[in-house]
Formats: sequence, structure tokens, C-alpha cells
Amino acid sequence: MNAVVLLSGGLDSYTAGAVARAEGYELYALTIRYGQLHARELDAARGVARALGVILQRELHVDLAAFGGSSLLGDGEIPRDRLLDEASGIPSTYVPARNTVFLSLALAWAEVVSARAIVIGVNALDYSGYPDCRPEYLAAFERLAALATRAGVEGRPLSVFAPLLHLSKAEIIQRGVALGLDYGLTHSCYQPGTDGRPCRQCDSCRLRARGFREAGVMDPIEARATS
Repeated sequence: MNAVVLLSGGLDSYTAGAVARAEGYELYALTIRYGQLHARELDAARGVARALGVILQRELHVDLAAFGGSSLLGDGEIPRDRLLDEASGIPSTYVPARNTVFLSLALAWAEVVSARAIVIGVNALDYSGYPDCRPEYLAAFERLAALATRAGVEGRPLSVFAPLLHLSKAEIIQRGVALGLDYGLTHSCYQPGTDGRPCRQCDSCRLRARGFREAGVMDPIEARATS
């Protein structure tokens, strides 16, 4: 049973892929270079793909930076040191339509490799306010996939498998640890230094740090930095 996993090199997509693998899926990994400011997460995605033992990894370049509209694409400042529980609204790190573009590309490949699912590591609890990480969005895309593909028309609709959707970051980390994942392979920071070290101040770094703290687990990236 094949699945296409959207693999960014981050903690969530790694865990989602591992959960899918544990449930019997053979994985094809799709990594998108969408115009993000740094390439560190692409390097991490390659390492994560190897760790997951994917059948094949494809990297596509879709330059969303040509449109702009996000601080992750160099349009405005990346927020730092926000109080996560008090933050409101959609942050500047939201990339317009990113998950819709990514899922559409994954859908195209899924048809080619006869996949039964697209795996995505979105999370509706610690999701930083992104509208395309909500359960109702994923359900709507799944309906679209059933209407828009040969597989759906022929009665073999693809599912959107989001195993982390209702988990906290701490629960995601605990699930990954139980599966034996090496989170030292992953990268979460929105704005790493030139040496690739995380900034520890952006929303993603802060969510990651809080998740490891609440899970009672040492982040291996931090362990290496202090050793």
C-alpha cells in the first residue's frame, strides 16, 4: 500500500511519515523548494527520507517567492519572541495557499504511483494560526481529490492522512520517541544562522522547545549544542 508523504525535514512531517510507515504504508517522499529563505530544511529532508527508508524522494522547485506575501519568503520580518498562548491572528509566516499547492502536487504523484493516501504532518493544536492546517480544510481537499482524479472517479479515492492533527507538540514528540525516531535529523527553525543553528526565538523554535519540555524529553539538537 503506497503513500506520498510531504516531507519538509521538520519534526512533524518526519513523525507523520513514521506513523504511516508503522501502519503499513510504503512511502514516496515529496519535498518542495518553494522559495524559503534557507536550504537547511532541504538538507534535513534528505536525511529524514533516508531514515524513513522511502522508496523514492522527489524534490520539486515551485517558486512561491515570486508572489511573496510571507516573511518565510523574504517579505517582511519573521516574528520573534512572541507569547505563543497569547498570539492571535494569522502570522506573517503564513505562506499563501502553500498546503493547497503542496497537496495538489502530491495528489498528481499519488495517482502515478497508485498511492492510496497523501501523508501530511499538519497539526490543529500547535499550528501557529495557519488556516490550511485545520481539519475542515483537509476534509475539503479530500473531497476535491475524489472529484478531480481518475482514481476517485473509478471508486479508488485517495485519503489525506494527517495522523498528528489532534495531537499537541509534546504528544507528537512522545509518539515519535516511541517509534524510535532520531529528532536530531530534523530542522524546525524559520531563520537559522549561517551555521544552520536554530535561532530559538521564532514561533517554530519556541513551539519545538515547549514540546520537548512538556514531553519530558531532551531535544537532541540542544543536547549536541551543550555537549
